[in-house]
Amino acid sequence: MLQFKPDPKELNFERRGFLLLGAAAGGGLLLGCSPIDPRERGQWPAPASPSAGAEGSTQNIALNAWLRIAPDGRVTVTLPRSEMGQGVHTALAMLVAEELEAAWDQVGVEPAPPGRVYANTVLLQAVLPFQPDDESWIVRTARWGLAHSSVMLSLNVTGGSTSVRAAWEPMRWAGASAREVLRATAAREWKVSVQECMAADGTVTHAASGRRLSYGELASRWQRDPITPPSSLALKPAGQWKLIGTSPRRLDAPDKARGMAAFGSDLALPGMKRAVLRTCPYLGGRLVKVDADAALKLPGVRAVHEFPDWPVPAVAVVADHTSQALRAAQALQVQWDPGLNTGLSSEAQGQSMKQMLGEESGTRFRNLGDAAGQLGSAPKTLEAEYEVPNLAHAVMEPLNATARFDAGRLELWTGTQSPILARWRASQIADISIDDVTLHIPYLGGGFGRRLETDVVEQVTHLALKMPGTAVHLMWTREQDLQHDVYRPAAVARLRAALQPERRELTALHIKVAAPSVSDATFRRLFPPALTDSLPATPDKTQIEGAFDLPYALPHQLVEQVLCPSVLPVGYWRSVGHSYNAFFTECFLDEVVQALGQDPLEQRLRWLEGKPRHQAVLRAVATAWAEPAKPGRGKGLALHESFGSICAQVAEVSLQDGRPRVHRVVCALDAGTVVHPDTVRAQLESAIVFGLSATLWGEVPVEDGRVQVRSWAEYPVVKMAEMPAIETVIVPSTQPPGGVGEPGTPPVAPAVVNALARLEGTRRRRLPLMPRKA
Repeated sequence: MLQFKPDPKELNFERRGFLLLGAAAGGGLLLGCSPIDPRERGQWPAPASPSAGAEGSTQNIALNAWLRIAPDGRVTVTLPRSEMGQGVHTALAMLVAEELEAAWDQVGVEPAPPGRVYANTVLLQAVLPFQPDDESWIVRTARWGLAHSSVMLSLNVTGGSTSVRAAWEPMRWAGASAREVLRATAAREWKVSVQECMAADGTVTHAASGRRLSYGELASRWQRDPITPPSSLALKPAGQWKLIGTSPRRLDAPDKARGMAAFGSDLALPGMKRAVLRTCPYLGGRLVKVDADAALKLPGVRAVHEFPDWPVPAVAVVADHTSQALRAAQALQVQWDPGLNTGLSSEAQGQSMKQMLGEESGTRFRNLGDAAGQLGSAPKTLEAEYEVPNLAHAVMEPLNATARFDAGRLELWTGTQSPILARWRASQIADISIDDVTLHIPYLGGGFGRRLETDVVEQVTHLALKMPGTAVHLMWTREQDLQHDVYRPAAVARLRAALQPERRELTALHIKVAAPSVSDATFRRLFPPALTDSLPATPDKTQIEGAFDLPYALPHQLVEQVLCPSVLPVGYWRSVGHSYNAFFTECFLDEVVQALGQDPLEQRLRWLEGKPRHQAVLRAVATAWAEPAKPGRGKGLALHESFGSICAQVAEVSLQDGRPRVHRVVCALDAGTVVHPDTVRAQLESAIVFGLSATLWGEVPVEDGRVQVRSWAEYPVVKMAEMPAIETVIVPSTQPPGGVGEPGTPPVAPAVVNALARLEGTRRRRLPLMPRKA
């Protein structure tokens, strides 16, 4: 079980802190302070009191903030990111172990306590509206400022495919620093030069004399008489790596394979009570009255609490067992007021967005050349409109949290992607200092951005305050998980192209996307109204990402954003704006290629002149593209860059009884330097299944102000019998690591839809391909 204990020296989240974070999230914060040196971060000391828990005992000796060594030589790596199946515990531990020269079978992990040293310095940079290859001084300065903001706010967040990217340098420097300290300690012990002492497999040896000391022995001697890390530290060159680029046993695999891994829903504390909710089924509805007499008479029921002022009004039932609480919740007689949104529907939302797309000028995110002029004078133009629906996260493990409030302190257990926000929101509700909130983080049963939110933490904190001294576990039902999500927003795009048929060229491209702002919605949901109400809506890079930053060398481009209101709450979803903008752009460009009579792969290669990494990724799927499709099947191609990585996919599709069936997906990825190849392959397979489920069936329809999905039957995902054969190709690269968890999702939809266009001879421009009403 992972645990966070408060560090009293940490920055409190006062109004000023959140103003800084808000400015950073808008891409406008530059701080005048010294540069953040990853080497220095790797050598920062550990917090004064070690965290208990995994591998943990106070006998472990902290050589720096990132690792501890026990007397028996076991190395415990301190991890600042949440494990939700993406393999981050293993990958980050490998970074330290590589430079430390530790034996992998002697490596374990423990959670990082709150601390600035553990901040995710890459995450906020995702808001910057710059081209991926832009290294101008403005971009470097903006990144620098946002990295400082993250450190000032101790922003420990798992998301945006940033975990390895943020840890790549500081955690390797931490291992190197500890290695050199241990070598120096051995040299002092043996009265020889450091150069004569060699570190390998958890020991330091002196070849000339045959002496050796284990890391455990050396750490104990260092603790008695510490040595400062040398100033001449150096990281190992790639040619000397023993772990990075290999696939050792994942640290979380044994417990998960044996069913022993601890998730939040598995928690059982002495005397713990179980709580469930009856939530308002209407968007913007309110609680009128509750008759709880029948529920309170049922066995095991301890209390019924009304929460009419929650963002989603609810009635909570607390009982000895979950089954008792569920029965009692159904026995409640609840009257809801539907509110003002009874006429709201998905269809009306789509029509409203299309109307705004035509009427609003939009914010220009890219204006290259003279796209309008080219479109006005072109001998031929092509225009199309694409549309995608709202989508749910549908994590495997429903949201849950446990809280116990006692003597002015709050203890929390929940799977979260944002520990600092969870602790802060709980402290505000309990009216205590954030230092008085202790957070334990078990494994997460899926995240995809949903567990960045703090709603379930806020709810269980309210319940714990009503039952001091008693642990209360709150579990959402699957119906609530689907009906009260923060959804990937619906979006509409209108795309226009100027063509020169004689030269078979695309001369200009105009893209206009209408969708709600996820960043603005999230910010206003998570932070106090006193801050958010005074802030105007601003352009949102995440809404237009994947459209304004296309890698193709097109001389005339105009890309505009129209931000739309949304009654349905929207949030970050795996790959965020890339998830729909890849569909819009890669499908429309496929239409352009067909109109020009060109080969999709060869034309993309021409558009990518001067982009050798992108071309290499395309060529990695060239064989799959060139192979003749089997009879009755079509092939589609898509390429997309996101989260610092480049991904290309070829999909092979048929129609069975008029319904699309995907037989094969070949996926190539350049994610820079790969730490654990097997994990990268697993993440690509996961991303493809995630994207394919959304492409085929994913939608969250709204009718009469109510979300219409309640179960897996109404929100299907790809099952074993529907799984395509997936082949992955990891393109070799010497660049720093890119993202892995998300880049495989955006190309899925366009690859499949492009394949169907070749198979059917017509173009589908709306997802999902098999909607519920079909």
